Amino acid sequence: MKLDSNNHSVFLLYYHLVLVVKYRRKVIDDTISNRLKEIFEYIQFNYNITLQEWNHDKDHVHILFKAHPNSEISKFLNSYKSASSSVSLS
Repeated sequence: MKLDSNNHSVFLLYYHLVLVVKYRRKVIDDTISNRLKEIFEYIQFNYNITLQEWNHDKDHVHILFKAHPNSEISKFLNSYKSASSSVSLS
């Protein structure tokens, strides 16, 4: 396990995020999951976040990501939820 560091600290911050579809409807397939992952990967660089693992089922998505202590997780999640709320498959 490799630790991350900056000028004055050493850290290793992993977050496990589970996003659930409203009313647990079974709507996530491979196409939608891949599009959601693309959006996550596009936004992550603005917040010092690195995607580690991505898994999905029909009604939820599991995301494991790594962050820096100065990452604003709540702002990242709001940005991601806004960007992914109207996933276009075209």
